[in-house]
Amino acid sequence: MNKIILIIQREYLSRVKKKSFLLTTFLVPLFFIGLYVGVFFLTKKSFEDSNALVYVLDKTDSVQQLLTNNKNITYAKSNQELQEQLKTIKEAGDKTNLLIIPEDFYTAKKIEFLSAGKPNINTQNEIEKQLEKILLNYEYGQLGIDGEQIKNIDPKVIVSAKEITDAGETKDSDTRIAMGIAMALSVLIYLSLFLYGAQVMRGIIEEKSNRIVEVIISSVKPFQLMMGKIIGIGLVGITQFILWIVLTFSLISIATTTLIDKEELKNQMVEQQQAQAGDLASDASFAMDIQSALNGVDIPELLICFFLFFLAGYMLYSAMFAAVGSAVDNETEANQFTMPITTPLLLAYVLSFGVLVNDPHGTIATWLSFIPFTSPIAMLVRIPFGVPTWQIILSFVVLVATFIVTTWAAARIYRVGILMYGKKASFKELIKWFNYKS
Repeated sequence: MNKIILIIQREYLSRVKKKSFLLTTFLVPLFFIGLYVGVFFLTKKSFEDSNALVYVLDKTDSVQQLLTNNKNITYAKSNQELQEQLKTIKEAGDKTNLLIIPEDFYTAKKIEFLSAGKPNINTQNEIEKQLEKILLNYEYGQLGIDGEQIKNIDPKVIVSAKEITDAGETKDSDTRIAMGIAMALSVLIYLSLFLYGAQVMRGIIEEKSNRIVEVIISSVKPFQLMMGKIIGIGLVGITQFILWIVLTFSLISIATTTLIDKEELKNQMVEQQQAQAGDLASDASFAMDIQSALNGVDIPELLICFFLFFLAGYMLYSAMFAAVGSAVDNETEANQFTMPITTPLLLAYVLSFGVLVNDPHGTIATWLSFIPFTSPIAMLVRIPFGVPTWQIILSFVVLVATFIVTTWAAARIYRVGILMYGKKASFKELIKWFNYKS
């Protein structure tokens, strides 16, 4: 046991001290924060610089006065002849345009929008939106309908989703939140199992190629070396996850506090409250719906299950990756063995975006959550939708039992393969190594 602890310590410290680990750990959050800040500033600048001047040539003499200026568009009456106006627009550049409204606009429902270059799609959409509103009010008037009364009609139905508990009570439940959490967990667990499992394989191939393993094997048993590597690299992965979470939330907090002008934000909120009171009420209602839905998800259970299934799944796949690493001399040769190993994981990952989230309690989803090679993803996808405790326990027990059996089988291959050089391994050869007596 002491030797395994020493190997774990060596694997852990040798990796966390590497420049690549430090760079990856600190640069990944910085990259995403930089991306967040870049998008924030570019979007803000885009909106600031997108104000378009639109000259209006209104042949109806009634539509222009109904068009309203906003932060994106400023309308101005065209006082020039058409050819002179076109020349002015061409010289002014892309942000100056001409809107021609024909006499039969109310019947033909067509206009011309002229620009020096390619018309800005946002400007075009804004004009289209305003003209459609003008047409709608005109047609309401022709039919003798009060448009303001129509606007006050709200046909939206609010569905308050409830879940019946075992005690016969009801609690808030929102499938959309569960689906979002499920898909996020699916991506996270797939990437982590694949990346850190592959790291175990690469580490073994590297030591085998450099003949370092021959020196190590003289002091420890192959099984001890394999377990030390698996656990050590697993701890590296957990450390990186924790640091990513802490750094990301810290940087987001700093970026939000530093970059957002509170006075400007307050002024914008006041303007929005005056102009879009209904929309803000809707947004507030949506935020309350999100909070209510999150209250319906058992976050502690989710975190505990994520940790347990990640750890057990990682140990299972890392044992298989370790056996592959011991059987080959380079990563190119490893491809023939890694594909069968990762196929069940890939299958569960692909199905998580369709079958598992659409029918989390169906036969396929349930069986996939009990099969140990797919359960790390399948069970975590199902948990946000509510899974009986006995199913979670049974799935985890089967996963751990399979890990123990797989580790024993992988160790038998590992003890022979780790000292094999220059010979191309095959599945038939692996079976021979498994059957060799100590």
